[in-house]
Amino acid sequence: MYKSTTQLSIEDFVFPYGQLKSDNRWVKMASLIPWDIVEADYAAGFVNNGAPAHPARMAFGALVAKQILGVSDEELVCQVAENAYLQYFIGLKEFSEDCPFGASTLVAFRKRFSDSDIARINEIMLENAKKSHDDFNDPPPGGETTMALDATVAPSDITYPQDVKLLNAARQHLEGIIDDICLQTGSPKPRTYRQLARKDFLNWSKSKRRSASKVRVAISRQLGYIRRDLGYVQMLAEELKPDMTARQEQLLETITALYDQQLHMHQERTHSVQNRIVSIAQPWVRPVVRGKANANTEFGAKVHVSTDDGGYVRVERMSFDVFNESEDLACAVEAYKDRTGLYPDRLLADQIYRNRSNHAWCKERGIRLSGPKLGRPPKDIEVTRAAKTLERRDAADRNVVEAVFGTAKTAYGIGRVAARLQETTKTVISMAFLVLNLKKMLNVSLTDIAEALIAGLKRITQALIENRWWSSWNYQPVTE
Repeated sequence: MYKSTTQLSIEDFVFPYGQLKSDNRWVKMASLIPWDIVEADYAAGFVNNGAPAHPARMAFGALVAKQILGVSDEELVCQVAENAYLQYFIGLKEFSEDCPFGASTLVAFRKRFSDSDIARINEIMLENAKKSHDDFNDPPPGGETTMALDATVAPSDITYPQDVKLLNAARQHLEGIIDDICLQTGSPKPRTYRQLARKDFLNWSKSKRRSASKVRVAISRQLGYIRRDLGYVQMLAEELKPDMTARQEQLLETITALYDQQLHMHQERTHSVQNRIVSIAQPWVRPVVRGKANANTEFGAKVHVSTDDGGYVRVERMSFDVFNESEDLACAVEAYKDRTGLYPDRLLADQIYRNRSNHAWCKERGIRLSGPKLGRPPKDIEVTRAAKTLERRDAADRNVVEAVFGTAKTAYGIGRVAARLQETTKTVISMAFLVLNLKKMLNVSLTDIAEALIAGLKRITQALIENRWWSSWNYQPVTE
């Protein structure tokens, strides 16, 4: 059950050691978030039974604070208990020395907000900021309206997958399932050769030189052990009818799919297969070939984002399955038109977007797609020089989306996503980009205040100069 609450203002917060400052960053960020929309999305997931749930502001505010601070769930609980501004940000009415939620509750908070909910909140937050600032997100004077597109991978926190290690882990899980079934039904354990299987794995793991033939022999042996254990599990399940948990059934399904994939690759002597499983705990994670200098292949969700003139980010598509981001160009640009009413003047994108179909689609709508044109270069040297100058300027302007990825990975936690569930992983990634926009909006508001103060000082100085008040001041020294 969820009971709606009235939103809290800074004057309503009871702090026994003084008054909260209105220029604090948590107070300012609280004024930028559309809490009524957050509460509507949050309350839609409850029914009128059970104990009352935590308020929407507490749930969403805790996720935002965790993403900004870059701490673990346990550390966030400690910081909320120590910081009055954090307590105001999550909606408490007075200071308390205890955190109103535990570390495990943050998992439930992440489940309550899907990536689509966060995208909707992010869009409304940007719309509200545009209404409050007339020049919000406007292009520079005389400049072109700009949209940039790019994709990246948010790596999941998993060990680097190796076939022998995956098969050894699968074998150990199967042995645990067999032990649970035998313990539950009282039947004797079948011969699984687990000591010999463990010895074979350690011999491979401790070897300094792992040739291709040695790896192939190790995979073949582990496949044989798994085939035997799968047969035992199927036999015991048919004869004894044990009560297997949902996790055991899901684990058994994952191991069966992993065995089929590894057996296919072993027999066909290949290293690729469709929907390859690289983690037993997170079977939805897929390898994504990126060709980067530090890692040729990354393992996690692929995220396609767009930025506008102000550098604000929107997630266009997110999936654990591999996709070609160039196919989403038209959808992303149409979404830009729905928001602004016009197509962008130029579209900044890298080489993967510059195919014939995208060039033709942009040309029909008067959009200039960055990069060199298709076909032979022009013979006129001046035209070629001007085109290259324009390409260099577009490449420099496109760095804004690269900066977004760098900031999100280094400062807001998507460089190594520690969430364990598929839906919570997407929530963490979406929340990182929302927080990035929130911090940018906060910096813009602080800049506006500074510019207003400077403008006020200039007006006062100009008035003093025009009045020349010092010329009529006749200083007479005091004499005794």
